Amino acid sequence: MDKKKRLRELVDLLNQASKAYYQQDTEIMSNFEYDKLYDELLVLEKETGIVLANSPTVNVGYEVLSELEKQPHPSAMLSLDKTKEVEELKTWLGNHEGVLSWKLDGLTVVLTYENGELINAVTRGNGEIGEVITNNAKTFVNVPRAIPYKGNLVLRGEAVIRYSDFNRINDSIEEVENKYKNPRNLCSGSVRQLNNAITAQRNVHFYAFSLVADVLDEAGVKASGYDNTMTGRFDWLVGQGFDVVEHFVVTKDSLEKQVMDFAARIPDHDIPSDGLVLSFNDIAYGRSLGRTAKFPRDSIAFKWADEQAETTLKEVEWSASRTGLINPVAVFEPVELEGTTVSRASLHNVSILKAFELGIGDRITVYKANMIIPQVAENHTRSNHLEIPKICPVCGGKTILKDLNGVQSLYCMNDACSAKQTKGFTHFVSRNAMNIEGLSEATLEKFIANGYLKKLPDIYHLERYREEIIALEGFGVKSYDNLMQSIEASRTVPMAKFIFSLGIAGIGLANAKVIVDYFKHDFQRIENAQEDELVVIDGIGEVLAKVFYEFFHDKEREQIVSELLEEITFEREEEADRQTLLNKTFVITGSVEHFANRNELKDYIEKLGGKVTGAVSKNTDYLINNDTTSNSSKNKKAKELNIPILSEEDFIELAKE
Repeated sequence: MDKKKRLRELVDLLNQASKAYYQQDTEIMSNFEYDKLYDELLVLEKETGIVLANSPTVNVGYEVLSELEKQPHPSAMLSLDKTKEVEELKTWLGNHEGVLSWKLDGLTVVLTYENGELINAVTRGNGEIGEVITNNAKTFVNVPRAIPYKGNLVLRGEAVIRYSDFNRINDSIEEVENKYKNPRNLCSGSVRQLNNAITAQRNVHFYAFSLVADVLDEAGVKASGYDNTMTGRFDWLVGQGFDVVEHFVVTKDSLEKQVMDFAARIPDHDIPSDGLVLSFNDIAYGRSLGRTAKFPRDSIAFKWADEQAETTLKEVEWSASRTGLINPVAVFEPVELEGTTVSRASLHNVSILKAFELGIGDRITVYKANMIIPQVAENHTRSNHLEIPKICPVCGGKTILKDLNGVQSLYCMNDACSAKQTKGFTHFVSRNAMNIEGLSEATLEKFIANGYLKKLPDIYHLERYREEIIALEGFGVKSYDNLMQSIEASRTVPMAKFIFSLGIAGIGLANAKVIVDYFKHDFQRIENAQEDELVVIDGIGEVLAKVFYEFFHDKEREQIVSELLEEITFEREEEADRQTLLNKTFVITGSVEHFANRNELKDYIEKLGGKVTGAVSKNTDYLINNDTTSNSSKNKKAKELNIPILSEEDFIELAKE
């Protein structure tokens, strides 16, 4: 093997993977594969004595790519050296006292306070230059806007989206291909939004993990109550109103048990993590050790040694979606991993599938990334006889491979594909779109198969098939009448929901609302908008602008939109001058009676200038719960914080004021 050639190959491959992961929110290899190649590169650099200038072992991250303002950090933010061995952690700690904490899996953010006020927030970026996200940070659920300490304070922490919020957000998205891949990607996109109203909806939490400098009083000595140890700093930050990363004091004798305690909690832990961090509790000692070119010597990361199992690949399933994207899924003989039976794992895209050189019957190793997400780690057989389908598994239409940013993906090119049709209709009638009840995916499949539905406007002419529909199994006069009532009710719809219903790739309801507001509810301006007009809208980058423009300039889609507009009327939006709930933050819990569902109540609050979050905190103004006397956790929290609990009737009266 030519070691120098292999070294260069590894540098290029790892840099491509990092760029895809951090800048494009996609993956071209698994974390397992990345770590394996990274370790191989370290060995080669040691053996050859060659370290390239762009090697990921000496460079931290990439230049940030966005329209957010850039800002240098006061001191470089280095990565941590890592190990998967507890014995190595013990050796590293020696006879010193350490602090073991979660290594959270989100986006690192640096906060600056002056005179007790939050004045600046910057992402990690490439470690030296980050993106300014101050307005977004002010919407984080638990970040204090003001603190008692009046000196200059710079601290670092992790912005995360909890699994419970991640699942809630994904559950509200009807289409599988539009769902977020993991909490980290969702958090990255949420924190780096150009529209902080979207950030506020995502329920981002911040957990502090370090101070950039000592905390001093006006005389230049350590502030009162401040103990310059890791635990002392954590305690001081808690006293200032911050949530800190969960941590425990350890010695080499107690270290292994504490690591195992952390591991046992992973399945039920709501905060995403990808390992642990061990630091010297004595900060002065840690500093005295200095740093390498890439790593500080006062801390080390511990990555979970993933439980793996070898199994046999039975098949690769190809799953079609309404956008035409066909995703590969590995189906293998069931194995036990982290206490659960696993038999499937997403292969994400064709690039990853090809890299594994898969074939049916191959012996593969699978694991759960961070003990949660099933992944393929390695293919031991590498028979490489798996063929990429030339026809769609659903409709038999022609497929093509598209290369986007170096990632190959498979697409069905048949516009009449029933997967596209059914999924497209399902999206159109979904709750957050046209909200037509009675048209489940199974019912739509029947209607499409029977020829009742060929294009979206046909939904508004189903009365032509009254007798046939009534005669269908599971239907009857009552079901038909209820369906017709729901269709009729959908004829009046907010403009943003209509745009969302069209299924424009990448355009969610939040983006649709931003576009509608920007063009002042003028649909003619919206459908004729040019790319250069769209790209200046907060949250709409060049890619979305191009997709949006091309959608409304496709003759077939243009005709469908035109026909739909003959069937519907846009609901008049409440003007901004009736902002009776401006700057008020609400939490909604329990069932509702005066609104169709909690989403409708949330929309109403936002129309009147208010904000809805998922958890009760000191930033909450009101909790809405029809059972005002219940002992639910949210009611208890509201009572502890003296936050008013309103019934719907109370809320409606408040909204009128």
